[in-house]
Amino acid sequence: MELRTLRYFVAVAEELHFGRAAARLHMSQPPLSRAIKQLETDVGAVLLLRSAAGVTLTPAGTALLAEARALLEQADRARVRVATAAGAPVLTVGILGDGADPAANRLADAYRRQHPDVEVRVRETDLTDPTCGLRAGLVDVALTRGPFDEAGLTVHELRADPVGAVLRADDPLAGRDRLTLADLAGRRWFRFPDGTDPVWQAYWHGGEPREGPVVRAVQECLQAVLWNGTVGLMPLGHRPPGELVVVPLADLAPSPVVVAWKDAGPLVRSFVRLAVGVYRA
Repeated sequence: MELRTLRYFVAVAEELHFGRAAARLHMSQPPLSRAIKQLETDVGAVLLLRSAAGVTLTPAGTALLAEARALLEQADRARVRVATAAGAPVLTVGILGDGADPAANRLADAYRRQHPDVEVRVRETDLTDPTCGLRAGLVDVALTRGPFDEAGLTVHELRADPVGAVLRADDPLAGRDRLTLADLAGRRWFRFPDGTDPVWQAYWHGGEPREGPVVRAVQECLQAVLWNGTVGLMPLGHRPPGELVVVPLADLAPSPVVVAWKDAGPLVRSFVRLAVGVYRA
């Protein structure tokens, strides 16, 4: 079994969809399907059950997934050790400055334990760049949230956070248990500068053009609500100051927490696998 074929299998097993796996691997679907069929021939067992709804793992596929992940992790550790021997390796991680995430702290601990000789440089960005410098080539991998334009990037969802409207505590809508976007029609919103990723803007502006103060950072968002009584969105898990409240929105999809990358070298692959494991736990 080739490591490349195992990477293909892991992608399909994690996505449970050949199309999504092919997009994640930056390849077309037919060669991916052929590679999986050849792998099944090599191991002498059916690994995946295909249907119109997607893909499910057979017991043999579940067993191989665990072994494949272990083999790929071991191979990447070997590459990292070689890179370390040749000179101190560096991984630059982009992080969206939208508040502390305990899972990100656990990921930092896990990566440090597994790769103590790797220098990790962190580049925190404001809310105007959800790729955290990834598209510009300023970071190797981004730990961020979506949705944003994924063209040319590989994006893996780690978690999905429900979103609510952030309001002043004395706002007439602040006492409601749940709101819809229609409840917020006609209100001024905090908004992002022109030129910000359009997919990102559309989501955080509730799918419509908005009028209101322009913001770049989380604290600016909160201050815009506090001082101007404007409206905005934020994940429900975030805790605003006591003068503000977050009311769940019933008709907006959750915001995904994701890990994203362009070029999957061994340091990036190890980071992604650790991130998936930490956030799954």
